[in-house]
Amino acid sequence: MRTSLISTAVLALLGSAAASAQSPQPEPALVWTAQDPALQWGPCPDFLPSGCAIAVLHGDPASDNADVFLKLPPDSSIPAHWHTSAERMVLVSGELHVTYDGHDTAVLRPGSYAYGPAKLPHTGRCAKGRACVLFIAFESPVDAIAVEVEEPVE
Repeated sequence: MRTSLISTAVLALLGSAAASAQSPQPEPALVWTAQDPALQWGPCPDFLPSGCAIAVLHGDPASDNADVFLKLPPDSSIPAHWHTSAERMVLVSGELHVTYDGHDTAVLRPGSYAYGPAKLPHTGRCAKGRACVLFIAFESPVDAIAVEVEEPVE
């Protein structure tokens, strides 16, 4: 009986070791602040205002579930655009006015949360005084598609 208990224990340990060898390693925890000098800020799409920058916080922007910081200069406007993905946003600094088509303008202040459905055109304006830093979580790959504005016919 003692031999069968030891055999059972050894088999359980071997099974546990094999399972842990096959299971992926957990992701490391991370913490970022908008002022972190280790953040790598890159350029925004051309249609966004000069001085705009994006930093990837987590994930791959070409894949699902990426998180980014978007930084806008004070007193700048974001032209009409939409995203393939829904976006979940929290304003970190500044004051941002966001208008989704068919909705009233929302004024975001630090700590404000906003949700934007996929493919819903919207505009934004960073108020004077302080740069706006916005945390955005995308469900699908990160993109921003400018809305073509028709020129008035004279």
